[in-house]
Amino acid sequence: MPDQALTGPPLRVLVADDNPVVRAGLTALLGGHPDIEVVAAAADGEEALASATRLTPDVVLLDVRMPGTDGLTALPELARLAPVMMLTYSREPEVVAEALRRGASGYLVHGEFTAPELITAVRALRHGRPTVMNSLGVSHEPNESASHLQPFMAQSSKARPVHAAGLHRRAPNQPDFGLSSREVEVMDLIAAGMNNRQIAATCFISEKTVKNHINRIFAKLHSSSRSEAIAHWLGTAREGWSW
Repeated sequence: MPDQALTGPPLRVLVADDNPVVRAGLTALLGGHPDIEVVAAAADGEEALASATRLTPDVVLLDVRMPGTDGLTALPELARLAPVMMLTYSREPEVVAEALRRGASGYLVHGEFTAPELITAVRALRHGRPTVMNSLGVSHEPNESASHLQPFMAQSSKARPVHAAGLHRRAPNQPDFGLSSREVEVMDLIAAGMNNRQIAATCFISEKTVKNHINRIFAKLHSSSRSEAIAHWLGTAREGWSW
């Protein structure tokens, strides 16, 4: 029998996140499934509202903190146009509660879900089944499983192994370009879409130390920008990844 997810028109998704790496990663991940179509990618809440009004997507993936019109500000109006899944690094209980109060149909935190779990959650949202992480003690729909998961960038068993805190570790057979173990960790977090502040918080180091690591990483990867370093890192160090 055909997969029910593949029957009918494609699920049309709008992605809103101010981080271009995250937008590109989500677009590639979602667009790799024949039943899902990313119809727009927005960099802030105002752009998301304009795109949602024009394109009427089936599901909106929305970051919380964005410049200009942030996700929480845009959320009530977006929620009137389509089910909204908050997809963000913000895991503060008060932010989760406020998002749900303002109309979010789901809430997932980067670092706590896998690619298959995200795809399942997006498909479920189309049918009115919300997914809310409950590791913060936030209630979720009965019969919905918890989302104590891993970063969406860790896409397959061929990816770098991941420990319980959600940070990548280098497999023995994967090239590291001469990066130290800490530089590998920082580079994996860069590739996962984190900014310097988020990397500093994750690794319990200062932003200045993060910048020093990044400067050394760029030199070793012969890169002059984040995007160039990511392209080199993902394209060479992780051949065989499947989205």
